[in-house]
Amino acid sequence: MTARDEKADPLSARVAERFAELSPAEQRVADYLTRHQQAILLSTAGDLGALSGTSDATVVRAVKALGYSGLPELKREVGKHVVGDTNPATRLRERIEQTGGDPAALLDQVLTESVERLTETRRLLATPEFTAAVDLLDGAEEVLGYGLGPSELPMRYLVTRLHRLGRRAWSTSATGFRLADDLVRLTAGDLVVLNAPDRVLHDIKTLVEHAREVGARVLLITNSVRPALAGRVDVTLTAVQSLSGLSHDGLGASLVVDCLLAGLARKDPEAVSQRTDLLAALRTALAPRDLRPRRPGRP
Repeated sequence: MTARDEKADPLSARVAERFAELSPAEQRVADYLTRHQQAILLSTAGDLGALSGTSDATVVRAVKALGYSGLPELKREVGKHVVGDTNPATRLRERIEQTGGDPAALLDQVLTESVERLTETRRLLATPEFTAAVDLLDGAEEVLGYGLGPSELPMRYLVTRLHRLGRRAWSTSATGFRLADDLVRLTAGDLVVLNAPDRVLHDIKTLVEHAREVGARVLLITNSVRPALAGRVDVTLTAVQSLSGLSHDGLGASLVVDCLLAGLARKDPEAVSQRTDLLAALRTALAPRDLRPRRPGRP
């Protein structure tokens, strides 16, 4: 394998380097993984064990022997290399077909992928970066949440929760000329929370550049565009995306948002308590107990 090939295919490079150190069963796993990298993205450890003629425990041992923290990290690295070979719709169809139409098997796959994504997201949430991100939120005069398509949903959630904490915030998914009307609101002291999983469009570049020009800070939540915006944002947090399309794109970002909000709430628990009491009082005023629908069996 040439140096160029090793750079393009990091898994094969690792296998070539460490193959002799693996047990015979782990070598079977490693050989299967290098020849079927697309299958890695769509399979659990149990699937890969069956496909390689070993077991899920052997797959996990082989993956760690190759230097990965676990299967989620392997999927993440392989995904960067092969994910462009098939579109998301094809990967989703292949994954559903792989379950053989068994609802229970499909349910297990969705839940397994979700757990893997959240586990990997947690592993990649470095404490210094997370602490710095919470400090950015705490010091912001106003927060703008920005995301496109499904990426906007975690930003809407962020804004709603910030309002409940007594913070000023708003969100947008505008593009083109419409985005210009939103950008003029940004001032020094504001914070842009940018949820950009895997693409940096021209609108996003313009948003980041304008924020820097006016003195606003930028917190990036992403799966893979950290290098593209390096040096242009203040803090970057990683939220792992779905490679198969089985679980919601915003799952990792929503977890990151919840962690940030929990960290922010700890900054001033008394204020949080007061806002929670106010929210409860307003809800009661808007839906008095005597007007609420009664549950069956209750007087």
